[in-house]
Amino acid sequence: MSGDTDTIHAYFDEFVATADNPMVVVTTEAAGRRAGCLVGFTTQVSINPRRFLVGLSKTNNTFRVAAEAEGLAVHLLGAQQLPLARLFGSESGDRIDKFAHCEWYSGPDGLPILAATPGWFTGRIIDRHDLGDHVGVVLEPTAGHMRAESGGVLRFAAVAHLDPGHSA
Repeated sequence: MSGDTDTIHAYFDEFVATADNPMVVVTTEAAGRRAGCLVGFTTQVSINPRRFLVGLSKTNNTFRVAAEAEGLAVHLLGAQQLPLARLFGSESGDRIDKFAHCEWYSGPDGLPILAATPGWFTGRIIDRHDLGDHVGVVLEPTAGHMRAESGGVLRFAAVAHLDPGHSA
């Protein structure tokens, strides 16, 4: 159905909310700086070769660090990890060191890995695409780990009420 812009936006927003995508935290490191943020725009974009797309907001500190990085780490959040989502989604890396407030370790290629997540993978950045207020970062998976029992993942509906650390 077509119509005015406000109506189209309302339909689109309802569609996205109903899809209830999993939320991830993306972390990176470049030139001695660590960064990470909550990300809702992600998807696998190729089967062979395996490729994954992460959308990073251009206003975000993680975007600025990732612009100089060679890779990203992508972490699934467990259904009960709202505090970790709040830390990486509502706080700004411009104001605090998020990694001082959670357990993490240096993983493959020196990327920060969040210790408590149900699973993660690292990826080499192979391309970047301007997508509007976000940049799509295309990753080639290089390493990863999944826990045997994850207990479900945190989804968009569980974090929709959070105030972002930066506007989109």
